[in-house]
Amino acid sequence: MKNSGFVRKPGKTYATLVRTSTLKRAGPIRSRRKRPTVAEGSRFIDACRGEECYLRVPGVCCSVGWAHPSVVDCHSNQSKHGKGGALKAKHEFTVPGCAACHQWLDFGPAPRDEKVLVFDAALALWLPVRARKMGLPTPEAA
Repeated sequence: MKNSGFVRKPGKTYATLVRTSTLKRAGPIRSRRKRPTVAEGSRFIDACRGEECYLRVPGVCCSVGWAHPSVVDCHSNQSKHGKGGALKAKHEFTVPGCAACHQWLDFGPAPRDEKVLVFDAALALWLPVRARKMGLPTPEAA
């Protein structure tokens, strides 16, 4: 057999081999929302290191008034702070809490309203301290 390349059939128009409707864009390309990187969010988490427990749940807290090795950053469980489904709240809404208070906040038997009150009180105490520690403007001035 003779190897002949691509030969167009007479009488056929091959003006477009690809559909132009798929190449037309309905609108402009939108840029995606910039999500905070690990480095940007970790500064709020790093601020919690070496702090005392701010949740201070009565009858649960193991480190009232002093820094405890089990103190970690506790994220809010409220949807107004960005929590939803499998998403954690934004890193701005974290407070230092001991392991016992963190366990109580996430899995404890207390009603949700009580947990919201405890977290909001802890966040109100923590925000000015964190602002001074990180060199941010204080919440009262903002």
